Amino acid sequence: MSLWTLWYRLTSPKGFTYFATACIPWLALGCLLTLAYGLVAGLYVAPADYQQEDAFRIIYVHVPCAFVSLLIYSALTVAAITCLVWRVKLANTFVDAAAPVGAALTLLALVTGSLWGKPMWGTWWIWDARLTSELLLLFIYCGIMALKNAFPDKRQGSVFKNAFVVIGSVNLPIIHYSVAWWNTLHQGSTFTLLGPSKIAPVMSQPLTVMLVAFSLYAALMVLLNMRNAVLLECQRARWVSAWLAKRKR
Repeated sequence: MSLWTLWYRLTSPKGFTYFATACIPWLALGCLLTLAYGLVAGLYVAPADYQQEDAFRIIYVHVPCAFVSLLIYSALTVAAITCLVWRVKLANTFVDAAAPVGAALTLLALVTGSLWGKPMWGTWWIWDARLTSELLLLFIYCGIMALKNAFPDKRQGSVFKNAFVVIGSVNLPIIHYSVAWWNTLHQGSTFTLLGPSKIAPVMSQPLTVMLVAFSLYAALMVLLNMRNAVLLECQRARWVSAWLAKRKR
């Protein structure tokens, strides 16, 4: 099977639905296993920080949420460009399905950041460059969801929405490099996936696992949303009836 044939099958409604259905149980299992290990290792096995004591443990939720919120938006940008240039309908479906997941994780990153900031900085919120740019990311996600049904012409709305996604991607490097470009209260990077970490392995290993867990969770939610959207749009197609009949067996 050629790559073009594989691409055509996966981007067709029927091919994607069967592919997503096969992937969803494995993503759910992987998410549960990594999440269980990461929480136990991070909350109970890892020692308390010598400065922040047990308050640092919120890192195992805050950092994965922030990381995956940026990861999802990066994928949104690729999908939006794909939809604008090549008119791949499934790419537009991905944007609609992933935006709510990204918004939820961005909100959770802001909430956990505030909970962490109170004991560390003495305040729930400060207009720090990193925090402000992450808040802007939440507004951008909300704007994407609002544009989904803002136009009576769906094709026109899709163009404006995906163009907005591409323009909003300018915020990604601002979030990532904000601690280096400006003098902020937010600490610099102490953990990297590809380089040496500044924290002890007993603390960094659970964090790596939690990054994987949240990434799997995001992929699971996006696939579920996309599959539901495809089935709803193609509900009168014969293959949907055959798929539903197979699921009932």
